[in-house]
Amino acid sequence: MKLLPTRISAERLAPIVGVFVALGITPNMITVAGLFGSIGAAVAIANGQLVLGGILVLLFGGLDMFDGAVARATGRATPFGALFDSVLDRLGEAVVLGGILVHQLDRGNDEEVILAFAAIVGSIMVSYVRARAEGLGLTMTSGLFTRPERIVVTGAALILGLLRPALWILAIVTLLTVAQRVDAGRRLLNEQARNQGDD
Repeated sequence: MKLLPTRISAERLAPIVGVFVALGITPNMITVAGLFGSIGAAVAIANGQLVLGGILVLLFGGLDMFDGAVARATGRATPFGALFDSVLDRLGEAVVLGGILVHQLDRGNDEEVILAFAAIVGSIMVSYVRARAEGLGLTMTSGLFTRPERIVVTGAALILGLLRPALWILAIVTLLTVAQRVDAGRRLLNEQARNQGDD
């Protein structure tokens, strides 16, 4: 189940992927650019430039759609590339939320500071539960609020001046997504155990 239709088909990405390939841009270059863009967004947000920060969040967050596509198009898809992408994605998201936390802390907005911290924890845990489940041999891609949804909500909220309600959404729904994935993992492990018992 998804709250927002943020996945874009490979066919629609193909023209931009072709440009990246023609320019010799590697998947890791795109991944690193995404991180530096997130750092730039965090600095802008921490300094009160919320609209600029929101634009950077959406622009560089959107790059995450292309590193994997470029890797597949150029035959450079590797397990390390997937690991590198995941680590930098998590770091970039935490940096942006950290910028929001600093911005709210400077203004004495205790409620928003707590919500930003909860959103950081929730976003990291969403990915951790998936990684831990995959380490146990499970396939887990479901989730109410995965990274594309979080990017859209964060960027739009910064641009539109709706940061407080967005932080409530991010804090609550990311933690609900963690609970959803833990429950999904429980059900998959129970099913796996039953199937092994039937053998």
